Amino acid sequence: MDNSKKLRCLSLCTGYGGIELGLERAGVSLQPIAYVEREAFAAANLVAKIEAGKMAEAPIWTDVKTFPYSDFYGRVDIMLAGYPCQPFSAAGQRKGEADERHLWPYIANGIAACQPRLIFAENVEGHLTLGLKNVFEDLGRMGYSYKAGLFSAEEVGASHRRKRLFWLAMEDSNGTRLEGLKRDVINSKGWAQPIRPVASPGFCQHEWERPRTIKSELGGAVNGVRNRVDRLRLLGNGVVPHTAELAWRVLNAD
Repeated sequence: MDNSKKLRCLSLCTGYGGIELGLERAGVSLQPIAYVEREAFAAANLVAKIEAGKMAEAPIWTDVKTFPYSDFYGRVDIMLAGYPCQPFSAAGQRKGEADERHLWPYIANGIAACQPRLIFAENVEGHLTLGLKNVFEDLGRMGYSYKAGLFSAEEVGASHRRKRLFWLAMEDSNGTRLEGLKRDVINSKGWAQPIRPVASPGFCQHEWERPRTIKSELGGAVNGVRNRVDRLRLLGNGVVPHTAELAWRVLNAD
Protein backbone atom coordinates (compact mmCIF):
# COMPACT_ATOMS: atom_id res chain seq x y z
CA MET A 1 0.00 0.00 0.00
CA ASP A 2 1.22 3.52 -0.87
CA ASN A 3 1.76 5.32 2.44
CA SER A 4 2.57 8.63 0.71
CA LYS A 5 -1.10 9.31 -0.08
CA LYS A 6 -3.27 10.90 2.58
CA LEU A 7 -5.94 8.46 3.70
CA ARG A 8 -9.34 9.89 4.58
CA CYS A 9 -9.88 8.43 8.03
CA LEU A 10 -12.89 7.85 10.26
CA SER A 11 -11.80 7.07 13.82
CA LEU A 12 -14.21 5.23 16.14
CA CYS A 13 -13.69 4.89 19.91
CA THR A 14 -10.61 7.07 19.45
CA GLY A 15 -9.44 7.26 23.09
CA TYR A 16 -6.27 9.32 23.20
CA GLY A 17 -5.45 8.56 19.55
CA GLY A 18 -3.01 5.68 20.07
CA ILE A 19 -3.87 3.95 16.79
CA GLU A 20 -3.49 7.23 14.86
CA LEU A 21 -0.11 7.87 16.48
CA GLY A 22 0.98 4.32 15.65
CA LEU A 23 0.09 4.73 11.99
CA GLU A 24 1.95 8.03 11.87
CA ARG A 25 5.00 6.24 13.25
CA ALA A 26 4.61 3.74 10.41
CA GLY A 27 4.64 6.57 7.87
CA VAL A 28 0.92 6.57 7.11
CA SER A 29 -0.53 10.01 6.39
CA LEU A 30 -4.08 10.43 7.70
CA GLN A 31 -6.69 13.02 6.83
CA PRO A 32 -9.31 12.63 9.56
CA ILE A 33 -12.97 13.04 8.72
CA ALA A 34 -14.11 12.75 12.33
CA TYR A 35 -13.18 11.33 15.70
CA VAL A 36 -15.91 9.44 17.58
CA GLU A 37 -15.40 9.31 21.35
CA ARG A 38 -18.02 9.34 24.10
CA GLU A 39 -15.81 9.53 27.22
CA ALA A 40 -15.73 13.18 28.31
CA PHE A 41 -12.12 13.18 29.53
CA ALA A 42 -10.89 11.41 26.39
CA ALA A 43 -12.78 13.86 24.16
CA ALA A 44 -11.34 16.80 26.11
CA ASN A 45 -7.88 15.30 25.66
CA LEU A 46 -8.45 15.10 21.90
CA VAL A 47 -9.54 18.75 21.83
CA ALA A 48 -6.38 19.72 23.73
CA LYS A 49 -4.21 17.77 21.28
CA ILE A 50 -5.91 19.38 18.28
CA GLU A 51 -5.49 22.85 19.76
CA ALA A 52 -1.82 22.11 20.47
CA GLY A 53 -1.26 20.90 16.90
CA LYS A 54 -0.49 17.32 18.02
CA MET A 55 -3.42 15.83 16.12
CA ALA A 56 -5.08 16.82 12.87
CA GLU A 57 -8.20 18.91 13.22
CA ALA A 58 -11.55 17.17 12.77
CA PRO A 59 -14.96 17.27 14.46
CA ILE A 60 -15.53 15.05 17.49
CA TRP A 61 -18.77 13.02 17.54
CA THR A 62 -19.85 11.47 20.82
CA ASP A 63 -21.74 8.32 19.86
CA VAL A 64 -20.77 5.40 17.60
CA LYS A 65 -24.44 4.41 17.47
CA THR A 66 -25.68 7.68 15.95
CA PHE A 67 -22.82 8.76 13.69
CA PRO A 68 -24.17 9.55 10.17
CA TYR A 69 -22.12 6.90 8.35
CA SER A 70 -24.21 6.97 5.17
CA ASP A 71 -23.29 10.64 4.65
CA PHE A 72 -19.72 9.45 4.04
CA TYR A 73 -20.45 6.61 1.63
CA GLY A 74 -17.41 6.12 -0.62
CA ARG A 75 -15.49 8.87 1.16
CA VAL A 76 -13.65 6.83 3.82
CA ASP A 77 -10.30 5.29 2.88
CA ILE A 78 -9.67 3.77 6.31
CA MET A 79 -11.77 3.25 9.43
CA LEU A 80 -9.97 2.90 12.77
CA ALA A 81 -11.67 1.28 15.73
CA GLY A 82 -10.44 0.50 19.23
CA TYR A 83 -13.88 -0.76 20.23
CA PRO A 84 -14.69 -1.59 23.88
CA CYS A 85 -12.95 -4.66 25.26
CA GLN A 86 -15.14 -5.24 28.31
CA PRO A 87 -17.46 -7.78 26.61
CA PHE A 88 -14.45 -10.00 25.80
CA SER A 89 -11.83 -9.28 28.46
CA ALA A 90 -10.71 -12.00 30.86
CA ALA A 91 -10.66 -9.28 33.52
CA GLY A 92 -14.45 -8.99 33.28
CA GLN A 93 -17.47 -11.26 33.10
CA ARG A 94 -17.08 -11.96 29.34
CA LYS A 95 -20.76 -11.47 28.59
CA GLY A 96 -20.03 -10.97 24.90
CA GLU A 97 -23.10 -9.87 22.98
CA ALA A 98 -25.09 -9.64 26.24
CA ASP A 99 -22.85 -6.82 27.48
CA GLU A 100 -24.40 -3.38 27.02
CA ARG A 101 -20.98 -2.11 25.96
CA HIS A 102 -20.91 -4.46 22.97
CA LEU A 103 -20.58 -2.00 20.07
CA TRP A 104 -19.55 -4.25 17.20
CA PRO A 105 -23.08 -4.48 15.67
CA TYR A 106 -23.18 -0.67 15.40
CA ILE A 107 -19.68 -0.56 13.92
CA ALA A 108 -20.64 -3.29 11.44
CA ASN A 109 -23.67 -1.25 10.40
CA GLY A 110 -21.39 1.75 9.98
CA ILE A 111 -19.03 -0.24 7.77
CA ALA A 112 -21.94 -1.36 5.58
CA ALA A 113 -23.20 2.23 5.32
CA CYS A 114 -19.95 4.01 4.41
CA GLN A 115 -17.93 1.09 2.98
CA PRO A 116 -14.35 2.06 3.87
CA ARG A 117 -11.57 0.52 1.76
CA LEU A 118 -9.61 -0.51 4.87
CA ILE A 119 -10.45 -1.15 8.52
CA PHE A 120 -7.78 -1.35 11.22
CA ALA A 121 -9.01 -2.34 14.67
CA GLU A 122 -7.77 -3.30 18.13
CA ASN A 123 -9.10 -5.25 21.08
CA VAL A 124 -7.95 -7.51 23.91
CA GLU A 125 -6.53 -11.02 23.55
CA GLY A 126 -9.75 -12.49 24.94
CA HIS A 127 -11.58 -11.36 21.81
CA LEU A 128 -9.77 -14.15 19.99
CA THR A 129 -11.88 -16.75 21.78
CA LEU A 130 -15.05 -14.71 22.19
CA GLY A 131 -16.68 -12.59 19.51
CA LEU A 132 -13.99 -12.45 16.83
CA LYS A 133 -15.55 -15.28 14.81
CA ASN A 134 -18.74 -13.21 14.52
CA VAL A 135 -16.75 -10.13 13.54
CA PHE A 136 -14.98 -12.01 10.76
CA GLU A 137 -18.22 -13.59 9.54
CA ASP A 138 -19.77 -10.12 9.30
CA LEU A 139 -16.74 -8.78 7.42
CA GLY A 140 -16.85 -11.73 5.03
CA ARG A 141 -20.51 -11.14 4.26
CA MET A 142 -19.70 -7.50 3.49
CA GLY A 143 -16.99 -8.47 1.04
CA TYR A 144 -13.82 -7.95 3.10
CA SER A 145 -10.79 -10.18 3.49
CA TYR A 146 -8.78 -9.83 6.68
CA LYS A 147 -5.70 -10.65 8.72
CA ALA A 148 -5.26 -10.64 12.48
CA GLY A 149 -2.49 -11.11 15.01
CA LEU A 150 -1.51 -10.76 18.65
CA PHE A 151 1.02 -8.05 19.41
CA SER A 152 2.46 -6.88 22.72
CA ALA A 153 4.04 -3.77 24.18
CA GLU A 154 6.87 -6.05 25.32
CA GLU A 155 7.78 -6.67 21.67
CA VAL A 156 8.43 -2.97 21.14
CA GLY A 157 10.55 -2.50 24.26
CA ALA A 158 8.12 -1.84 27.11
CA SER A 159 8.60 -3.47 30.50
CA HIS A 160 5.06 -4.92 30.48
CA ARG A 161 3.33 -7.38 28.13
CA ARG A 162 0.03 -5.60 27.36
CA LYS A 163 -0.85 -8.11 24.65
CA ARG A 164 -3.48 -6.93 22.17
CA LEU A 165 -5.31 -8.31 19.16
CA PHE A 166 -5.17 -6.22 15.98
CA TRP A 167 -6.95 -6.98 12.73
CA LEU A 168 -6.83 -5.41 9.30
CA ALA A 169 -9.69 -5.80 6.81
CA MET A 170 -9.49 -4.92 3.12
CA GLU A 171 -12.03 -4.78 0.32
CA ASP A 172 -11.76 -8.00 -1.64
CA SER A 173 -9.85 -7.17 -4.83
CA ASN A 174 -12.26 -9.16 -7.00
CA GLY A 175 -15.28 -7.42 -5.53
CA THR A 176 -16.69 -10.78 -4.43
CA ARG A 177 -18.12 -11.69 -1.05
CA LEU A 178 -16.29 -14.26 1.02
CA GLU A 179 -18.20 -17.37 2.02
CA GLY A 180 -18.04 -18.40 5.66
CA LEU A 181 -15.25 -17.65 8.09
CA LYS A 182 -11.79 -17.23 6.64
CA ARG A 183 -9.52 -18.56 9.40
CA ASP A 184 -6.58 -16.28 8.88
CA VAL A 185 -5.68 -15.53 12.50
CA ILE A 186 -1.92 -15.22 12.84
CA ASN A 187 0.59 -14.63 15.60
CA SER A 188 2.83 -11.62 15.04
CA LYS A 189 5.97 -13.54 16.01
CA GLY A 190 5.36 -15.84 13.07
CA TRP A 191 5.07 -13.09 10.48
CA ALA A 192 7.22 -10.20 11.68
CA GLN A 193 10.92 -9.91 10.95
CA PRO A 194 12.95 -11.64 13.69
CA ILE A 195 13.24 -9.34 16.69
CA ARG A 196 16.66 -9.37 18.35
CA PRO A 197 16.60 -9.48 22.16
CA VAL A 198 16.29 -6.01 23.65
CA ALA A 199 17.97 -4.80 26.81
CA SER A 200 16.15 -5.74 29.99
CA PRO A 201 14.55 -3.01 32.11
CA GLY A 202 17.19 -1.15 34.12
CA PHE A 203 20.07 -2.02 31.76
CA CYS A 204 21.71 0.07 29.06
CA GLN A 205 20.25 -0.27 25.58
CA HIS A 206 22.06 -1.80 22.66
CA GLU A 207 23.28 0.68 20.05
CA TRP A 208 20.91 -0.72 17.42
CA GLU A 209 17.90 -0.57 19.71
CA ARG A 210 15.20 2.08 19.39
CA PRO A 211 14.40 4.06 22.55
CA ARG A 212 12.53 1.59 24.74
CA THR A 213 10.66 4.00 27.01
CA ILE A 214 7.02 4.20 26.04
CA LYS A 215 5.91 7.72 26.87
CA SER A 216 2.34 8.83 27.34
CA GLU A 217 1.11 11.51 24.98
CA LEU A 218 -0.64 12.96 28.00
CA GLY A 219 2.75 13.94 29.38
CA GLY A 220 4.57 13.05 32.59
CA ALA A 221 3.63 11.03 35.64
CA VAL A 222 0.13 10.92 37.01
CA ASN A 223 0.78 10.77 40.75
CA GLY A 224 -0.31 13.90 42.54
CA VAL A 225 -1.75 15.62 39.48
CA ARG A 226 -5.25 16.66 38.58
CA ASN A 227 -7.61 14.10 37.04
CA ARG A 228 -5.32 11.24 38.06
CA VAL A 229 -8.06 8.60 37.91
CA ASP A 230 -9.28 9.83 34.52
CA ARG A 231 -5.73 9.81 33.18
CA LEU A 232 -5.09 6.29 34.40
CA ARG A 233 -8.34 5.09 32.89
CA LEU A 234 -7.52 6.77 29.58
CA LEU A 235 -4.08 5.17 29.48
CA GLY A 236 -5.43 1.79 30.57
CA ASN A 237 -8.03 1.72 27.80
CA GLY A 238 -5.73 3.25 25.20
CA VAL A 239 -3.55 1.71 22.51
CA VAL A 240 0.25 1.82 22.81
CA PRO A 241 1.27 3.62 19.58
CA HIS A 242 4.45 1.53 19.16
CA THR A 243 2.36 -1.67 19.26
CA ALA A 244 -0.11 -0.28 16.73
CA GLU A 245 2.82 0.60 14.49
CA LEU A 246 4.18 -2.96 14.65
CA ALA A 247 0.74 -4.45 14.02
CA TRP A 248 0.22 -2.26 10.97
CA ARG A 249 3.62 -3.06 9.49
CA VAL A 250 3.07 -6.80 9.89
CA LEU A 251 -0.57 -7.02 8.80
CA ASN A 252 -0.11 -4.61 5.89
CA ALA A 253 2.91 -6.49 4.52
CA ASP A 254 2.46 -7.95 1.06
